[in-house]
Amino acid sequence: MATIKTTKVFKSGNSQAVRLPKEFQFDVDEVEIFRRGDEVVLRKKPRNLAGLFEALAALGEGEPFMPEGRQQPQAQERDFSDWDKDDR
Repeated sequence: MATIKTTKVFKSGNSQAVRLPKEFQFDVDEVEIFRRGDEVVLRKKPRNLAGLFEALAALGEGEPFMPEGRQQPQAQERDFSDWDKDDR
């Protein structure tokens, strides 16, 4: 399970800043920030395209999206033999 901590938010000039606890600190000078729903996500900025592809591949790791598989209903048979007739 993910580690969850509570931390402080404060003003730094005209920006809002978050104090990161030691176990969440980054070992890089730049991070990417984006919103995902109601979350704000910070992550290491990929150094190049290889890093980007690694980050994208990591999104697929972990639990399968639909572990039980997709339950797709049978396709319906429809009669389109008169679809091009103008009945206006």
